[in-house]
Amino acid sequence: MQYVSHIAILVVSLVIILAGCELFTNAIEWLGKRLRLEEGAVGSILAAVGTAMPETLIPIIAFIAAGAGTSAAGMRYHGVGVGAVVGAPLLLSTLAFPITAIAVFSFSAAKKRSKTINVDPRVVGRDLRYFFLLYAAALGAAFLPARWMSITAAGALFALYGVYVYQTCVGHGGQHRDVEMRPLMFRHRVANPGMEVIVAQVVAGLTAIVLGAHLFVNHLVWIASQMGVPAIVLSTVLAPIATELPEKFNSVTWIGHRKDTLAVGNITGAMVFQSSLPPAVALLFGAWKLDGIAIAAIACAMAAAAAGYAELAFRKRLSPYTMLLTSVFYAAFLVFAFALGRP
Repeated sequence: MQYVSHIAILVVSLVIILAGCELFTNAIEWLGKRLRLEEGAVGSILAAVGTAMPETLIPIIAFIAAGAGTSAAGMRYHGVGVGAVVGAPLLLSTLAFPITAIAVFSFSAAKKRSKTINVDPRVVGRDLRYFFLLYAAALGAAFLPARWMSITAAGALFALYGVYVYQTCVGHGGQHRDVEMRPLMFRHRVANPGMEVIVAQVVAGLTAIVLGAHLFVNHLVWIASQMGVPAIVLSTVLAPIATELPEKFNSVTWIGHRKDTLAVGNITGAMVFQSSLPPAVALLFGAWKLDGIAIAAIACAMAAAAAGYAELAFRKRLSPYTMLLTSVFYAAFLVFAFALGRP
């Protein structure tokens, strides 16, 4: 009976997170419209950061709980936090890419678009280069011997992400393009809502995400302890699928409207965010300690991204077939993680 109640609360927490994320993302899209940001910035920064909020808050809450708990409980909370951090880039590069590729094939079969993915190579290429740089730096920072070095590394990751944001917003002088907008949820009958209403919806969405993430972390830790499965395994697999993947269906919508740079940039921009700021937060908490499962997740994410970048660099295009094949790396990670984490 306890299992049923904890699983029920886990499901409820995910619903709260996704509802909050829907509010937050919808408001972030309107914020981009009001600020007149170009397509690359909207897809790679505003949409990407908006959809990444649940995955960012879950590890923060877990790391706070880890510091306050007993030794055994602290290790479980630590596992949830690290798993959520490394799981998001893994899912983005090995599941979000294939889902986007499937969308291309589906819309092509329906005669709504071609199979060619027309992305701006400057936007996507820059995203992937920053992803490799930041994630490699984050991986190396896990093995720094001194606390001051970890804090310095965290500051460097924050700074590098700031450089990335600047270059994406103003670095290549792209043209602004209007994106098809859903009505603002707080003012769904108003064609042009005011900034104060947009900000209020951002705050409401963020509040829901924090509440849901708190419930999710606590009950995931309990379930992991009862099952005897390392919390890092469950959080690496379950947390990103439940919180990141549903929002990445924004990319499917954009693919259907042939807005390929928005669709792919939504994924690659989130990869840059997830490879920099969450590891930086973990470093500040002193919680960025990686075991074999976490390192495997990082390696598989980088290998999948490398496959896409190689095609983009050498063939000046991104094929849906290559994006589909990145799912092989996710399958490889699952086999390794559950074999290593089996009680």
